[in-house]
Amino acid sequence: MDGTRIALASSYGLPAREVERAFERGLRFFFWGALRRADFGGAVRRLARRGRDGMTLAIQTFARSPWMLRPSIELARRQLGVDVIDVLGLGFWNVPPPRAIVDAALRCKQRGLVRSLVVSCHARPTFEALLAEPAYDGVMARYNAAHTGAEREVFPAAVARGRRVLAYTATRWGTLLREGAAPPGEAQPRGADCYRFVLSHPAVTTCLAGPKDAAELDGVLEALERGPMREDELAWMRRVGAHVRAQKDMPAPPRPAAVWDHARGIARELWERGFTEGLVSRFNK
Repeated sequence: MDGTRIALASSYGLPAREVERAFERGLRFFFWGALRRADFGGAVRRLARRGRDGMTLAIQTFARSPWMLRPSIELARRQLGVDVIDVLGLGFWNVPPPRAIVDAALRCKQRGLVRSLVVSCHARPTFEALLAEPAYDGVMARYNAAHTGAEREVFPAAVARGRRVLAYTATRWGTLLREGAAPPGEAQPRGADCYRFVLSHPAVTTCLAGPKDAAELDGVLEALERGPMREDELAWMRRVGAHVRAQKDMPAPPRPAAVWDHARGIARELWERGFTEGLVSRFNK
């Protein structure tokens, strides 16, 4: 499968050696997103020196002031050692961004700092307005076996307008992987199953994946190798998704170590750099 169909996200602490292993296995899309982890960024920098052609590099900004946009991009370019960022994501806009934000992003594109713009949103009704805005080359939308509303409310409009779709939360924050996620007597999904389900929809250009370790990365790489699901597999995942959706109180798996790591990262960044755009982004993961 095309190595840009899955984007490897930086927020969950995947070590640099595993980022490089993903590249060796054919993955070519790297999303240095909500948490710009230095280890992840260092690996991407080394990989870009070896083979920038064919790689897709994306960053995300949660800037709410136009003047914060370019410094965020320039910092990423310097840290990754690249001249241009392929995809700039405007993060978490449940209402359309102000015109000043859009224009600032377009100026960065016109100056050759970024090649394309996407906008992420959690409120599906807003996508109609976002997709009507010609500034965006694509959108980021929540989509998984338990959250299929985008199939009706986002994907048709995106396809009609020729926009790319980056889908996130493929595992529904891990709840699709929990014991009891599947209906009685059915197989439990794995990470690879969740990613393959998302990749099976023809409107989805890229599926974001946020593995935290080698074992979780194995599931990402399996999905990349196996590609979309058969019809019987899709039907099974939809049954799982409906079962999980019906259990409204099913929480995401506990990740206490990740919570403490997140808190330590915030404290360290405040001490070393002060209040930065990168720090702002941590509160919008």
